[in-house]
Amino acid sequence: MKILLSAAGIAAIAMSSGLSPASAGQEVNLYSYRQPFLIKPMLKGFTKKTGIKVNVVYAKKGMLERIKAEGENTPADAVLTTDVGRLSDMVDAGVLASVKSDVLNKNIPAQYRHPDGLWFAQTTRARILFTSKERVKPGEVTSYEDLADPRLKGRICIRSGKHLYNISLIASMIAHKGQAAAEKWLTGVKNNLARRPQGNDRAQARAVYEGVCDIGLANTYYMGKMQTNEKKPVQKKWAAALNIVFPNQADRGTHVNISGAAVLKHAKHKANAIKLLEYLSENTAQKIYAKQNYEYPVKPGVPLSLLVESWGTFKSDSLNLAEISKHRAQAAKMVDRVGFDH
Repeated sequence: MKILLSAAGIAAIAMSSGLSPASAGQEVNLYSYRQPFLIKPMLKGFTKKTGIKVNVVYAKKGMLERIKAEGENTPADAVLTTDVGRLSDMVDAGVLASVKSDVLNKNIPAQYRHPDGLWFAQTTRARILFTSKERVKPGEVTSYEDLADPRLKGRICIRSGKHLYNISLIASMIAHKGQAAAEKWLTGVKNNLARRPQGNDRAQARAVYEGVCDIGLANTYYMGKMQTNEKKPVQKKWAAALNIVFPNQADRGTHVNISGAAVLKHAKHKANAIKLLEYLSENTAQKIYAKQNYEYPVKPGVPLSLLVESWGTFKSDSLNLAEISKHRAQAAKMVDRVGFDH
């Protein structure tokens, strides 16, 4: 198994990594947005179990553009990525293959896989509220809808509304409430912001710790990253100042996003790619995934890491993420229309 951090063009990829459309045998070629430290243990396990070598190109951005440019000549067989939005963009671009697999259908709940088998979740993460232990009473904020309540004026921090994580959340509001109600809600959230949207999810935790605001929105795994950060121990203080609130437990459940995988339409090793996806959905890989990045296994029954388990259980939104993704373009336009980031 070989991890490459970058590649300048198709020729460079083929020469430096061995990802060649003409290559044959027991191998599979993978493009990954997931970081090497997360996937290396699982890919080693896959090779040990199956004898199939995994060649990986790691990319921070531009994966879809690369795949489209390569067309039928792409050396890649499969992709690993974060956020259903990236997978949805690949569906729209027509670069993914439909996969039929009893293993994947058994291991992955229906709401976390594309209805036509175009992508499959590998892990899940919830879009939660970080609330101040000192300034937000238990039960004071219990839903995403509460974020638009005028009583929270000047108390909320959030990253850009155009970020993938927030676009998915807004799209879920559109899916459940309709466009008019979702826009009214988003306007209400904007009116309650303590500052212009900025930073990443951890920046919202810091803002709550420093008293800039009382409530921040973030993905669950950022809590784990802060709680265990030995290089920047101040982040442990940020985490200690926060309560985790899983929104909408009294009705539809908390919005959940995914990391996911898919097989490419022009895969040269499609059977091996499917075997890789199946392996990643099984117990051993699911445990590693969850432990490495403080995420939730997508396969029911796989134990959580002790740290993640300490955050408590919650009910997640059961609406299929493919249905939510249909509203992403509307969500992005809505962010601009209400001037959310300004």
